[in-house]
Amino acid sequence: MISAPVVVGAAVVYLALLFAVAAFADARARAGRSIIGNAWIYALSLAVYCTAWTYFGSVGRAAATGVWFLPIYLGPMLAMLLAWIVVRKMIRIAHTYRITSIADFIASRYGKSPLVAALVTLITVVGIVPYIALQLKAVSAGYVLLTASGSAGGGPSPAWWQDGTLLVTLALALFTILFGARHLDSAERHEGMVAAVAFESLVKLVAFLAVGVFVTYGLFNGMADIWARARALPELASLLRLGGTGGAGAFGYAQWFTLTLLSMLSVLLLPRQFQMMVVECVNERHLKRAAWVFPAYLLVINIFVLPLALGGLLLGPNGADPETFVLSLPLANGATGLALFAYVGGLSAATGMLIVETIAVSTMVCNDLVMPALLRRRDFGARAGGDLTALILNIRRAAILAILLLGYLYFQVAGEAYALVSIGLISFAAVAQFAPALFGGMYWREATRAGALGGLCGGFLVWAYTLMAPSVAKSGWIDDGFLIHGPFGITALAPERLFGLQGLDNLSHSLFWSLLVNVALYVGLSLWRAPSGREASQALLFVDVFARGHATAAAGAADPVFWRGRARPADLMALASRLLGPDAARQIFTEHAHESGVAVGTDLTADARLVDKVERRLAGAVGSASARVLVAAVAEEEPLSPADVLEILNEASQLRVYALALEEKSRSLEIASAELSAANAQLRTLDELKDDFVSSVTHELRTPLTAIRALSELMLDAPDMEEAQRQEFLAIIVGESERLGRLVNQVLDMAKLESGHGEWHNADVDLRRLVRDAVTATTELARSRGAEIVFEAPETVPLLRADPDRLTQVVLNLISNAVKFVPAEGGRVHVSLHVEGDGLVVRVKDNGPGVPEAERDTIFEKFRQGGDALTRPPGTGLGLPISRRIVDHFGGRMWLENQDGSGACFAFRLPFQPDAGAEGPRPAASEPAGKVKALAGGNTREETP
Repeated sequence: MISAPVVVGAAVVYLALLFAVAAFADARARAGRSIIGNAWIYALSLAVYCTAWTYFGSVGRAAATGVWFLPIYLGPMLAMLLAWIVVRKMIRIAHTYRITSIADFIASRYGKSPLVAALVTLITVVGIVPYIALQLKAVSAGYVLLTASGSAGGGPSPAWWQDGTLLVTLALALFTILFGARHLDSAERHEGMVAAVAFESLVKLVAFLAVGVFVTYGLFNGMADIWARARALPELASLLRLGGTGGAGAFGYAQWFTLTLLSMLSVLLLPRQFQMMVVECVNERHLKRAAWVFPAYLLVINIFVLPLALGGLLLGPNGADPETFVLSLPLANGATGLALFAYVGGLSAATGMLIVETIAVSTMVCNDLVMPALLRRRDFGARAGGDLTALILNIRRAAILAILLLGYLYFQVAGEAYALVSIGLISFAAVAQFAPALFGGMYWREATRAGALGGLCGGFLVWAYTLMAPSVAKSGWIDDGFLIHGPFGITALAPERLFGLQGLDNLSHSLFWSLLVNVALYVGLSLWRAPSGREASQALLFVDVFARGHATAAAGAADPVFWRGRARPADLMALASRLLGPDAARQIFTEHAHESGVAVGTDLTADARLVDKVERRLAGAVGSASARVLVAAVAEEEPLSPADVLEILNEASQLRVYALALEEKSRSLEIASAELSAANAQLRTLDELKDDFVSSVTHELRTPLTAIRALSELMLDAPDMEEAQRQEFLAIIVGESERLGRLVNQVLDMAKLESGHGEWHNADVDLRRLVRDAVTATTELARSRGAEIVFEAPETVPLLRADPDRLTQVVLNLISNAVKFVPAEGGRVHVSLHVEGDGLVVRVKDNGPGVPEAERDTIFEKFRQGGDALTRPPGTGLGLPISRRIVDHFGGRMWLENQDGSGACFAFRLPFQPDAGAEGPRPAASEPAGKVKALAGGNTREETP
């Protein structure tokens, strides 16, 4: 036993810790550093599904029926397989239309019907009250067990104001109000609540696993030991078989399917699950991680359920409540600290559910029950003229308190008559009635408001008659005779054997009839008449939310707005200010001004998009149905027919087509503009190159022309010039004339190559002989520079099919360039020829200054010359481009190799021709390999490898 102050103190400290986590998350959100924009936080927050039912009730169910606790968790695992298809669509719809609750979701789909919203809210309140009672029962039972406060039987019952469960209920109400009733706009993220729920999910998981490890490996020698001991006892051996406690009984397929289906629907339809999974989702891509993390969480938390149940039955005293084994086993074996930690884990499971559930349901009660009723009252008009934010917040706070007190009342009435799991299943069956209207509305355009109302009413009434009423009767509050004989003695109407259907358990029986009536009325009434204009418009927005969202986003257009009428901006501003505050109202109009291309502060036109924007923002505060009523009170709306809906759709489609066309033209203009910019840049570059070329050619032309003119004038002015002097001048004039001819020929040659009119005379070429002859031809040039040329080649190389004159031009250009740039003393040019793969590679390397890094990428461009313009040797900058064109023509490649040291190395590769390669390598017709020619300065040396 643990003293009551210690238990209460631990609970208070834990709740304070939760509040600190929530406050920290809110502070981070205000600073713009949200901690819930994380897929792990989102996945953990979905574990609010695991309530006190999981923590205590699953062990109790396992102790009674063996593995029959599993369907409650198999259903959510199966549901998450459809998360990316179904849940993502729910999230997209809710975020697009600022939907804040499951009642708002269903009502919005069916024309924003206040009646549908009210009906869903009533079903939720009635159905969820037993679930709230379940949490209160678990917390109360755990407290009694730990403190032994209920052991003194026969004593007087405490006064109602001294009831511990009531005090816990009131404390949780206060805690929930602090968590979730501080802001008005429910479309805002409850950052603190989500963070606290994620933290609670970790706490209850660790606490439950700690108890499981203690029992399995502390009190027993592992799971195998527990299974062996259980098999030795007949009353426990049956728990290890699917047949259940009956041993030889047939497996209950119908009940297994019912439990799996119920839990599968509940994980999507319970208000708290809808709140965490849909409303609080920051990014729908988080679903990808949650789709496997949440099922993994369910798997891990259930690992020790059956060992705990069997361990408690093996070690616990006779008559002990199996639902308290999580606490009683550690407590009975001296682990009081672990028992207290386990109770905190159970408290965490209960408080997490209560906080989220009551916040979600209180929002529904305020938006869909109280506010519509107030708006219909005539005397509410004066109050509506002022700020309503405080009133709405107070309504939600009162709803939180009322819902928790209803749960406490149900706990007092029926809580002791039912196990935790049974209470939870009653709630599951209630929220399952939302399935046809919600899922049908998401995928079936023809579904109508009448069908949704009929299905919800019929299913709910059957659920109340076949499941809720028997639970109240079995609690002793009403006569249970009608359970056997039926009302008024009509046996066919017995709630647990309706129309004589037998062979099913009570839950399967109720779910079968309620969903059958629900679906039949939903489909039948929807087919009975066509949807109205408002219903048809909402159906299109829901069913096609992905298609329309993608198309409009791609086209840069907005969704169609199904509204026609007249409104004044001043009225809309006043309405938004009363419900959202002046700042938020001004923000709405500022955003609309920017979207419309109108200057802020000018007179806006209250068009359909402004009305729709105001209505959506109001929906975040008071729900879509109430927002619809409020907007209709200040605007003159024209009712829409299905034909009007089609007309608006056609207009939106045309706008979308125009937007796509404009976007396409915009892209084309951008591409054309980029191309023009590139062309302009290229023209500027070419213009600069032209200027450089003209300057270079002018310089090259001016030098020989100046020499020719000067020498010619000298000879003209001196007719008696000596013959030797005259011959020398004439030789210089001839040389300069030849230089002019080469310059002109290079320019013409480049023009022919670029235009594709170059002349080619192909023949078999011995590249070794050709390169050697080029080396020999440049010997005199090298000697004039005091340089040495070394030629290295194999003895024989295969023949090539090419134009020998063009290749000679290439080699001569490379060697002459190298000779020009070697130093005045010790200059050296190394020319090599090698067979590499299926081609021949020629390299010309010098020991000159090399090519600067900045010029390496442009060295092969026309009119580009390496080196400093003031010191570089004369030339036109056409030699390398011409050489590269020639090599490219023969399928080869020319490049500048990277040199670690000084100098430059130009290389080119030519492939073998297929017919030449077939002949095999031929010896080149040259002098014997290895012969060394004169090595005087400037002479040529030939080497072989």
